[in-house]
Amino acid sequence: MTSWRGTFRLWITGTGAGCFRQTFSMTSAAEIITNRVRDRVRREGVDLSGEGLAERFVQEEVRRYSERALGSALPLLSDESRTEREVVASLTGFGPLQPYLDDPDVEEIWINSPTRVFVARNGIPELTNTVLTERDVRDLVERMLQATGRRVDLSSPFVDASLPDGSRLHVVIPDVTRRHMAVNIRKFSRRVRDLNSLVAGGSLTAQAAEFLRCCVLAGQNILISGATQAGKTTLLGALLSSVRTNERIVTVEETFELDLAVADVVAMQCRQPSLEGTGEITLRRLIKEALRMRPDRLIVGEVREAESLDLLIALNSGIPGMCSIHANSARDALVKLSTLPLLAGRNIDSAFVLPTVAGCIDIVVHCELEPSGSRRVGSILALSGTVTGAVIEASTLFAIRNGQLEATGSHPTRLKKFENAGLNPAAILRRGQ
Repeated sequence: MTSWRGTFRLWITGTGAGCFRQTFSMTSAAEIITNRVRDRVRREGVDLSGEGLAERFVQEEVRRYSERALGSALPLLSDESRTEREVVASLTGFGPLQPYLDDPDVEEIWINSPTRVFVARNGIPELTNTVLTERDVRDLVERMLQATGRRVDLSSPFVDASLPDGSRLHVVIPDVTRRHMAVNIRKFSRRVRDLNSLVAGGSLTAQAAEFLRCCVLAGQNILISGATQAGKTTLLGALLSSVRTNERIVTVEETFELDLAVADVVAMQCRQPSLEGTGEITLRRLIKEALRMRPDRLIVGEVREAESLDLLIALNSGIPGMCSIHANSARDALVKLSTLPLLAGRNIDSAFVLPTVAGCIDIVVHCELEPSGSRRVGSILALSGTVTGAVIEASTLFAIRNGQLEATGSHPTRLKKFENAGLNPAAILRRGQ
């Protein structure tokens, strides 16, 4: 694995880095055309990132190739348009993975080994017929990381990064893995931009969506819980589509995942330490810095560790916020959020954390991933602000009944934020009962 050390080489100008093998269906004709385009790029010293340049170069080389093939032993092109797309993907995209990245039905791509490439559609995993080599996988990872400023090597065998389209990349290399690199690419749906999209997709009822919109406008602090791939980030983005246009939003994440259509937004992500072990920027640091940026609303992509303490302190300062957390249920999410701050140090105890969670968090929304692959909101809780023993009191406002999310008849007991915003959640919750 010593080949992982050092800086990543450029894909276009690197020797051998771009020639994907025929094992994943690149034809010999496409390989010839790809190499000719690379030769031309090196010869002319141009940058294929220019708008439309790669497509133009490829079209010209495909045309020249077709003309030569008619009077020579070169293999003929059965579909010029397909060949053009294939060559452009190998030059400017991510080669054999690009068709999956372009497919809106593919939600996630992962590579367990060069011969085991999987995708998930509608939450259902499937083994693809894509076959790579060790070098192909390494070259793909290098190219994906080129523009991120992040690295993966023996001293840092894990990496999280965001691809240009907003997808999240996670890579683990041997000897942390047994033999092969493990690569995960999680795509985020651009089709879900607001709560109405979730209602249309069956993940949320119109009544629950209207209540959550009311909560956002009232500045309620919302905790979104659920398992991996349950739709937490998607729901978080949909909720933020309901904020007022004059609000300033500051988001902090481990890697960029949220894509907000908001005018006044500042997005920050963590940074890995350098090779010398310096320069790391943690989520805790970002939350503290966010408070100095005049946020009207603070968004933390996900809390996993001691940064939960900094989040609670921020929310306790009066700044509305939202965050997500991995949990099996809405009530488990409250227990977990009450436990994670204890990781911040010995001077932090539950006598401080429990009432702080009860006082800061207003609403918990739990997302579920069904065995069929569908995602839905499974429950919505409202906290009362009180603690009985070691239990934070909360009432269930929405729950699954007869396979559908329905209002239970309970109402939030803390109404001050709603009243200050001129909103009446009781009127929404009464509908349909």
